[in-house]
Parts: sequence; structure tokens; C-alpha cells
Amino acid sequence: MNTLTIGQLARLAGVNVETIRYYQRIGLIHEPPKPASGYRRYPESMVETLQFIKRAKQMGFSLQEIAELIELGESACQRVRLRAEAKREQINTQIRELESLRQTLDQLIDQCHSEEKDRPCPIVRKLRH
Repeated sequence: MNTLTIGQLARLAGVNVETIRYYQRIGLIHEPPKPASGYRRYPESMVETLQFIKRAKQMGFSLQEIAELIELGESACQRVRLRAEAKREQINTQIRELESLRQTLDQLIDQCHSEEKDRPCPIVRKLRH
């Protein structure tokens, strides 16, 4: 089995070395023992684990949720699906909230364009009240 230094691992997985160290500190990934002389060596399979974490983060999962997904593994598809459905609903809620926020900002920007120059700014007024 080939092993990698933390720098090689980071490069292959497309993450920062400090990211790997952080994941180790929070227990998301295992830290291999440090030999008496030399550097820690990581199994090549850790590249896949880090890429999994990276993709899951891009899909909106928190590190705690990712830890749960890793623990569930591939054999718990229904439980993983339920977590993905919950994440999807959370994302849908965030999208609705952002669309509402955008609509409010659009209205304020329009008001700002139509207001006379001597009047208080409607955007600042809205933020104050």
C-alpha cells in the first residue's frame, strides 16, 4: 500500500494542509501515528475521503452532517436519502428567503432611483426601522 505525506495528500485531494489538520482536530478524519523519526504517512484512500468531504460541503452539508454521512456509509442508503431530503428542504427555504431579500432590495433600489435628491435615502431609512 502506497502512503502519502500530508502535503502530497493535500495536493491530490485539492485541499489545504491546514484543512486536513483541522479535520483531524475535530475528529472528521483519522490522524495516523507519527513515527519516532519522520513524517506521518497517510493511506492513498484518504484522498477519496477528503474529496468526499469537499463535494459534500459543496452540496451544503455541514461538517457534522458529513461526519454522519461517513459513519452511515454506503450500506445505509435510506438513512442517507432522508438526510439529503432534509438538506434539500433547508436549501429550498434558504432560496425562498434569499429571493424575498432580493425582492426587498430591488424595491428599495427602485425607490432610491425615483426619490428626489434632497430626501433621505429609502435604503438607509429601511435599515434604520
